[in-house]
Order: sequence, then structure tokens, then C-alpha cells
Amino acid sequence: MFSDQSTRNVSIRLLPILLALVIAGLLIAKGWQTGPFGRHQIVALSPEQEAQLGAQAFQQVLHESEVVREGPIVAVVRRLGSRLADASNHKDVLARLQLKPQHFQWAYRVVRSRQVNAFCLPGGKVVVYTGILPVAETEDGLATVLGHEIGHALAHHGAERMAQQQLVQLGQLAVASSLGDLDPRQQRQVMALLGAGSQFGILLPFSRKHESEADHIGLLLMAAAGYDPRQAIHFWQRMERISGNQRLEFTSTHPSHEHRIRDLKRWLAEAEPLYAHSDKQRGQRPLPLP
Repeated sequence: MFSDQSTRNVSIRLLPILLALVIAGLLIAKGWQTGPFGRHQIVALSPEQEAQLGAQAFQQVLHESEVVREGPIVAVVRRLGSRLADASNHKDVLARLQLKPQHFQWAYRVVRSRQVNAFCLPGGKVVVYTGILPVAETEDGLATVLGHEIGHALAHHGAERMAQQQLVQLGQLAVASSLGDLDPRQQRQVMALLGAGSQFGILLPFSRKHESEADHIGLLLMAAAGYDPRQAIHFWQRMERISGNQRLEFTSTHPSHEHRIRDLKRWLAEAEPLYAHSDKQRGQRPLPLP
């Protein structure tokens, strides 16, 4: 028979596991929703909370950066961004994405920096670094970049990523509470293996899924906005040339360029009808540099 003391020890050890399961269940129940292309996702924030955090981060970025206030490139970014934003609520795009209209408070800024980067914060706050303009080359190229970044925001990837990390941490807590019979060295080994497993088995694959999903969404957005979706392939080929040696896809949060380009070619069949019926833009115009 078990002694009262051993029963108490088991109960104490099980308490963190039960607590983790309850919290995980609440997180899943509260955050469960249908995401892009009918995929189920769990998010840690409401759209209002996301937008609030995005607005705060946007102000911080602008405070810490050299913002280009006026000039041709500012006008191009605002015009192009507005067309992509309008396309995000286009009925044919929404039907393909299987999403409801989203009412972001859009804002567009250009930051003078050598970084080859651009992003769209939750709630529709878009920042373009001047370092990406020579790589984008044309309005079609910039539409590829911004469509991808806006795709992340439309799909609520940030809130989903936060939920994934919270669930992984809860799982680690539950496992840690069950390691009482192991010595400290064995406990550290188990937790290290668990950390590596969650990183490569859960978080990185989801990150690559998000990147691929943003590519898909961005391709549809740029096509509906009147920018040639075929140029997305040329943009990523340029990115492949300048990136040089890249990490193995297994250890990277981004799909390999080869994988990405193969997917884009496959999705062109969806994007080209949107482009054919759009108000086509002169997307091959070179971008003005600030």
C-alpha cells in the first residue's frame, strides 16, 4: 500500500501538470479560430489587443529611426500600400483566403536604413526600409515584399506564434514537474532535449508554415491590386542571389528559396485570373531612391 506521505508527494507533483493542462485548455478554447485557407489556428490575442501592441511598436520604431518624411518613394509606398490594403478586402481574394474582411487602421512609413527589410505590424502599420529598394527594383518587386508582410498581419501570425510559445512553455513546465526522481544532471539533459525538440519539431515548422502562407496571401494581394504576380518569382530569385549561403531549411524559420519559388510557381494559377481582371499598374517602373 502507498503511504500517506507518498500519496501527498504524487499529488504535489501532479498539481503543476494539472494546472498546465487547465491553462492550455483555456488558451485553446479562447483562441481557437479559422485562419487563412480554412486552416485552424490558436491565437493568444484578440484583434484589438494585436492592433494596440502593433501601434505601440510602430511608434517605438519611428521614434528610434530616421523617417523619410517626403519625396517620390514616400508617395509610391503609400499608393502601393493602399492598393494592397484595398485588395485585402476584395471579394475574390477573401473567397480564396476564406477570411472575413478586416478593418485595419493602415499607416505607411519609409525609414532610411541599409537593412534589407520591411514589415507590417498587427493592425496594418507598414514600415519599409530603404535598404530593400535596390533589391525590389520595381513597383512589382515592392508589391511582392509588402504583400508578403501584409499577409502575416492578415493571418494573425504574431498572435498565433505567441500562443504556440505559451503552449510549449506549459508543456515544458508539465514535464519539469515530473522529473523529481532524476538527479539534477539528468533533469538538465531531459529539459535540453525537450527544448530542442520543441524548437525543431513545433516552432520552426510553424514559422516556415507562416512564411509560406504569407507568400501565398501576398501573391494573391499583389495580383488583385494590379501588380504582375510573375514578378514575385524574379524578386525571390534576386533575394537568393544576394543571400548567398543560407542555413539548412531544417534549422531555419524561412523556407529555402528553392522551395519558396517552387510554391510561387504553383500558386500562379490562382493569382493570374485576379491580375487579369484587375486595374493593372505600371509595375515595371523603377523605384525612386530617396
